Amino acid sequence: MRIAILKRDRCQPRKCEYECIKYCPMVRTGAETIVIGDDSKPVISEELCEGCGICIKKCPFSAISIIGLPEELKGGETHRYGENGFVLYGLPIPKRGKVVGLLGENGTGKSTAVKILAGLVVPNLGAGTASWDDIIKRYAGSELQSYFAQLASGELKVSYKPQSVNAIPDHFKGEVHNLLASTDERGLVSELVDAFELNGAMDSDIRDLSGGELQRVAIVACMVRDADFYFLDEITPFLDIYQRVRVAKQIKEFLSDRAVVVVEHDLAILDMLADYVHIIYGKPAEYGVVTMPKSTNRGINEYLNGFLHAENVRIREKPIEFTAHPPRVSADKRVFIEYGSFEKRYDGFVLEAKAGDIEYGEVLGVVGRNAIGKSTFVKVLAGELEPTQGRVDLGITISYKPQYIEVKTEHKTVGELFQSLDISESDVIEVLRPLRITELGMKSLKDLSGGELQVVAVAACLCQEASLYILDEPSAHLDVEQKVRLIKTIRRYAERRGVSMLIVDHDIYMIDLLSDRLMVFGGEPGARGVVKGCFDMQTGMNFFLKELGVTFRRDDISLRPRINKIGSAKDREQKQEGRYYYT
Repeated sequence: MRIAILKRDRCQPRKCEYECIKYCPMVRTGAETIVIGDDSKPVISEELCEGCGICIKKCPFSAISIIGLPEELKGGETHRYGENGFVLYGLPIPKRGKVVGLLGENGTGKSTAVKILAGLVVPNLGAGTASWDDIIKRYAGSELQSYFAQLASGELKVSYKPQSVNAIPDHFKGEVHNLLASTDERGLVSELVDAFELNGAMDSDIRDLSGGELQRVAIVACMVRDADFYFLDEITPFLDIYQRVRVAKQIKEFLSDRAVVVVEHDLAILDMLADYVHIIYGKPAEYGVVTMPKSTNRGINEYLNGFLHAENVRIREKPIEFTAHPPRVSADKRVFIEYGSFEKRYDGFVLEAKAGDIEYGEVLGVVGRNAIGKSTFVKVLAGELEPTQGRVDLGITISYKPQYIEVKTEHKTVGELFQSLDISESDVIEVLRPLRITELGMKSLKDLSGGELQVVAVAACLCQEASLYILDEPSAHLDVEQKVRLIKTIRRYAERRGVSMLIVDHDIYMIDLLSDRLMVFGGEPGARGVVKGCFDMQTGMNFFLKELGVTFRRDDISLRPRINKIGSAKDREQKQEGRYYYT
């Protein structure tokens, strides 16, 4: 079985000589294997293609993929985005009274699968269109047969939270309390607003909300509908770790008797929340295959290992490995820079930072709640802000990636951006290739997805010559695969070049895998922030997790850190011993 994919955003017929047609052996024999479509872009016949791969190599823009798939997928297309477009195979199965998680790379069809189940996209079964009768017949004998039959007849009620919450103000006008009141079919708004700490935002206009507030409002609006099935497409973006844990707890509590499907890239939260997971594997923007449901622990472990046993499929060349030894302790504790105590005041907010230091070659993780002053702190160190009291002048070259990325040169491509940075060959080898920046070279900066823009910004920061690198939330919008590549790149970069780094992030896995020490922030969000100090990983994480109210342990198989189920025997035992972080 073979499918042909044309990445339309990369294909530029005005800048090529149709090498795909010119060099195709089948075209030379007279077969119409590749023809020019109405939009001047090539159309590849999957029936006539022999899979020689010449068109792939000859295309100057790497816009063509010819993929051989297992025969068992033949005729099993769930949905296809046009001729030579992305193909999705299979669907997750919602279960009443359970939370089902979807785990996979960006661009492999997770959002498409959720939209199909929510009734927002009618699957075309790989053809141009398909009737509900065709769809129900396709899934005859499975749990999805009755699901689609009820969905088609309107007997099922679903509630859906979209992936991109930034678009919500375009569809809903007015204040938050009016929006939530209009969706409250279960009488739960008051409880959830308290649980999600949204009371202060209830009288705000929906357009004035921060990303974190908008995300929580969207989740509440989804949860308070009286539905049979709930679909939540990514619940953690813009949320700090405290908010992530709180959201997971409330979903488990308030939707315990309903069917819930959650798309999520934060493995710690997915592990805590989901009863089952479906892995979606494939190639981004080309195809995606949904596996049968697996237990959460087994599914995540197989995903990290890179081999799916039931499917007999290897999805990654090398496993994602976690070390079994205790948290790293720097053997060479030499102070690199020291900074004095300072304060930074805004209207209604003050950040208090006591004196501290950063060691040579260390990666210093920074954790704490949103609106507690973490970004303000690193901006002061980076020289982006002047402190209100005290003075900070590190006297070194600093490269800084801010929390929010602005594209100031919309018409510039990714390739042109890095050409302007005058990068070295070592930058290409150590940064651009591992982060797969070279694959984005022809794309305009304004056309990048959130994850692509994040990776480009991190790479641009690392390609600057500096002694200290500060990365504010580098994992935002990244999937698990991208995070793993980022973690490896940052660790190798710091070790090979002997530079120091500050990493602010809310992904607890990333902080755990990257950090040599931990800087912990406390205080009252939006009012007062306090830098409580820099600690070794054991002390810092124990202190941080105790405030969070969760305990970590090592998985017996993959050795990955896992959040214990709240209230479980292991959770109670570790809390009683004051051992919130694994040893």
